[in-house]
Amino acid sequence: MNGEQPGLLEGAIPPERNTVLYGHDSAQEFLATAYRSGRMHHAILIEGAEGIGKATLAYRFAHHVLTHPDPLDAPDHIADPDLDDPVGRQISSGASHHVLHLARPVDEKTGKAKSVITVDEVRRAGKFFGQTSGTGNWRVAIIDPADDLNRNAANAILKILEEPPKRSLFLVLSHTPGRLLPTIRSRCLSLKLQALSPPDLDRALAHLGAAPGETDAIIRLSEGSVARALLLRNYGGVDIAEAFVDILERGNLNDREPIYKLAETLSARDRDVAYDFFTGFAVDRVQQMAREAGAAGDLAEADRLARMSATLAEHFATAAAYNLDRKQTVLHVFSIFFG
Repeated sequence: MNGEQPGLLEGAIPPERNTVLYGHDSAQEFLATAYRSGRMHHAILIEGAEGIGKATLAYRFAHHVLTHPDPLDAPDHIADPDLDDPVGRQISSGASHHVLHLARPVDEKTGKAKSVITVDEVRRAGKFFGQTSGTGNWRVAIIDPADDLNRNAANAILKILEEPPKRSLFLVLSHTPGRLLPTIRSRCLSLKLQALSPPDLDRALAHLGAAPGETDAIIRLSEGSVARALLLRNYGGVDIAEAFVDILERGNLNDREPIYKLAETLSARDRDVAYDFFTGFAVDRVQQMAREAGAAGDLAEADRLARMSATLAEHFATAAAYNLDRKQTVLHVFSIFFG
């Protein structure tokens, strides 16, 4: 019931086709045990930073459930999916009638994903559960991520969660669960995933084709996220990140050349992915600086930086909402820092 996700990063494997998962053994053990008990919650909120494996975990669990429809006969672990068996083949090809992937739909005019998951997408869930209700098998809906639900879509999902169909399972993915409706969170069992450790991230990147010794700088900057690592590796992210950090360390606007060079780079045509990487990296970097200041006991500086990260996030959100000029958006970032 789902095709390849729009916006898939270069070098990434679509979650429904990924046969390995690194760094989340305890989460997999928890899901396998909960399912085998026969008393599993009907909705699991899988929380964690973007790009750490939430969607891959969801598809692995869907494969596990559909391969072992009787919980009491299910194994106590989640095995790597076999994409050549009937269940794996159907899921990986998007042809399974028992798995629904709800994500931001593609705008037919632009060919790009829309900014939100609409209520029309959620209505597909009603049809999905209605069409498969007589089969007796499990039906798994993966909401990826639920952060993108607009208000009407969120309310529509909430109604289904309040009265879930029999043998239904909702895997609700969220990068920032605080953005979800509290009523949605309250109807889900929370499963928090941690960022990948450097060894696990190294293994994940090797699985995606990275050569030994290639990933040292990438791992240092990626904060345990495979998605961020791919942005750093394949979209010039290392240069962007290092240029941004270098400008911050200079501490003033006197030398404008590197600032304008970075703004020109990010505002060039066909640099959408690089620009999106920068907006996320800039906010995260300031948040990290705030944490470091707090750990060092400088609470005033930690508070200043925390407020600055919120200002940056609002600045980028406003620029995106009103399609503001990217060069000016980037230049204003440094006015926020040094103005």
